[in-house]
Amino acid sequence: MSRLDDAHCQLGPEIEQLHLASFTSTEKETPVQRHEVPTHLNIEDKAFAGLTMRQLMVAIIGLALAYAAMSEVPLPLPMRLGLGAAVLLWTAAFTLWQPAGRSLEDWAFVLLRYVSVPRVVVWRVRTPRLAESDESGRFEIVLPSQADSRRRGER
Repeated sequence: MSRLDDAHCQLGPEIEQLHLASFTSTEKETPVQRHEVPTHLNIEDKAFAGLTMRQLMVAIIGLALAYAAMSEVPLPLPMRLGLGAAVLLWTAAFTLWQPAGRSLEDWAFVLLRYVSVPRVVVWRVRTPRLAESDESGRFEIVLPSQADSRRRGER
């Protein structure tokens, strides 16, 4: 006999009662507990080794670039090692450093927007351009009237 059969024989009816009680419904059922899932925390989920998905993807891309810089660039070995180390430092900065709680990609987009938007705005009252003042740009379109088209049809 196996250990399970031995335990079943020793406990006997108690086990069967517990087993049956777990599958039968009783009059006193426990109410379902409800829990509110917090969705307002504004935190990212951790994917691997305490890194978020964004951080993990930046780290993978940076490691691939560092590998390419160290193995593919036709430079002497000390220069390749230095280039690979520089890429790894940039990768670590972009992956882990978040000034003011924002990633460096967010700051790069803020900087690009700042550079692309003009800093001086001039407000002037618009004056309507009068068609009479600009004679060279005026032209007139004459459409045939219905009476003209009837006359042509009679001829």
